[in-house]
Amino acid sequence: MRRVAVGAAHGYRTPVADPRSQVFARLFADSGAALRRYVRRLVQSPESAEEIVQEAFLRTYGHARTDRPPGALLYSIARNLAMDHHRHARREKRYSWEEEGSPGAALAEGDSLEAWLLQEERSSLLKDAVEQLAPQCRAAFALRVFHGSSYRDIAGELGISEKTVEAHVSRGIRETYRYLRRRYQLKEVIADHA
Repeated sequence: MRRVAVGAAHGYRTPVADPRSQVFARLFADSGAALRRYVRRLVQSPESAEEIVQEAFLRTYGHARTDRPPGALLYSIARNLAMDHHRHARREKRYSWEEEGSPGAALAEGDSLEAWLLQEERSSLLKDAVEQLAPQCRAAFALRVFHGSSYRDIAGELGISEKTVEAHVSRGIRETYRYLRRRYQLKEVIADHA
């Protein structure tokens, strides 16, 4: 709500911003650019970062108390919104993969139903093998093999050393191969990404 000051001499009304609006105007001027950079690093998209920053300022304005500085709340809300963005993007990616992996999509591209079923069996087989790995080993293995990430990038993502990443990837390849041989008694497994 805006307070109105009445001019003594002429009786006119001049709007005076409430203290909370002034605090947020200053906060936006002081930390808007830094918050954009922070969120851009988190989401890797300037457009998404801009939307998240705007939403963070709006939510902070709605939830902030006048007796506390809103800066920490602003960054916390922005970080949470960025994490929500990542979760949503992962769900979208998973959903689009399921759509692309459906029989209708394969048949539309000219593949036979048999070829699609064989590919599904291979994917299921590999998924089962990878799920047997320890969580950190599985993460390092998946980032390297399926996403082509470098050891340095994986180390940064998982917060471990590059040597540990190398050991996890090697163990992942070895254990995945053993699982496939044991489970399906394959004599030879040819991996495109190994």
